Amino acid sequence: MTKAMAVRLLALWCGWQAAAASAGYGDLPAARALVDELVEERGLDRDHLLQVMASAERQERILEAMSRPAERVKPWYEYRQIFLNEQRVTEGLAFYRTHEATFRRVQAELGVPPEIVLAILGVETSYGRITGSYRVLDALATLAFDYPRRSSYFRKELKNYLILTAEQQLDPLAMQGSYAGAMGYGQFMPSSYRSYAIDFDADGRIDIWNNPVDGIGSVANYLRRHGWRSGEGVVVPAAASAEVPEAWFGLGLVPKRRVDELKVGGLRARAPLEDETLVTPVRLELEEGYEYWLGLHNFYVITRYNHSAMYAMSVYQLSQRLAAGLVQ
Repeated sequence: MTKAMAVRLLALWCGWQAAAASAGYGDLPAARALVDELVEERGLDRDHLLQVMASAERQERILEAMSRPAERVKPWYEYRQIFLNEQRVTEGLAFYRTHEATFRRVQAELGVPPEIVLAILGVETSYGRITGSYRVLDALATLAFDYPRRSSYFRKELKNYLILTAEQQLDPLAMQGSYAGAMGYGQFMPSSYRSYAIDFDADGRIDIWNNPVDGIGSVANYLRRHGWRSGEGVVVPAAASAEVPEAWFGLGLVPKRRVDELKVGGLRARAPLEDETLVTPVRLELEEGYEYWLGLHNFYVITRYNHSAMYAMSVYQLSQRLAAGLVQ
C-alpha cells in the first residue's frame, strides 16, 4: 500500500466516523423503543422526541472518562488532595458568606448542617464554578446506548431527562452537565432532580443550574429525604489491631456492625460510642499503612449522594475545615 493510499483510507475512515457521530441515535431501535414508551406513558410528542434523539451525539470522551473515575483509580492519600486544599476552603467560605441567609434556612428548615451542604457543593462543582461542559443529552444517550455495563441505569436517566425537560419546559438540546449527565450546582442526575430538587426561593421555578438558592436547598433536601439525622455525628476515628479481619472492610456501606462486636475483633473507636451503635468499618489507604474510621448513619446518608466511602470522607473532612473557618 502506497503512502497516498494509506492517507486516503485514513481520511475515508475519519469521514465515516464523523458521519456516524453526527447521525445521532434517531434510527437506533433502542432509542425508538424509548420514544415509544414516552409517547405511550407520558403522551409526549413522537416527532419531537425523534428529532431530539437524532440530535444526540455519541461522545467517545465520555466512554473513556467512565472507565477511570477517581474513586476507582486513586488511593485515598491521592484522592483527598483533589478536594482537601486551601483553594477549596477559601472559595467555600466566600460562597457561604454570599449565601449565608440561605444556609441558615437550610439548618432551620431542613435540619442539615450548612458545612455539610457547603462541602458537597465544593466537592461536586467547586461551589457552582465547574458544573460540566457536556450536553446532558449527549452524555445520557452515549451511556444509555453505547455503554453496555450500565446501559439500564443510564437509559432510565435519559428517560427521566426527557420527562424533566418536558415538565419544566426546558430545551433538551441546551442543558449542560458532567460526562455522566449530572446537572447543576449539586450535580443531580435527572431522576434525582425530579425527586429531590426544590424551589427553595419560592419563585415558582426549580433552577439548579443558575439559581444558587435552589441549588443549596436541593442538596439539603436530598440529604434530608435520605434520612439525615439532625444533631448526630458523621464518622469517628478508630484504631485497629493486627487481628482485624480483612473481610470487615468489604461488606458495603450500610452500618450493620455493632461497636462492641468490632471492639472484640480489634477495631476500637477513638471517641465515645454506645456499644450497640451500628457502624460501617472504613479503612483508607495512606502512603504508608492505613487509617481507620467508623461510619455512622449520617456517613451512610452522604454515600447515597455518591456510593463511595472516599467521597463521603472527603465531604466530611472538607466540612470540618469549612466549619472551622466559619467560626473564626
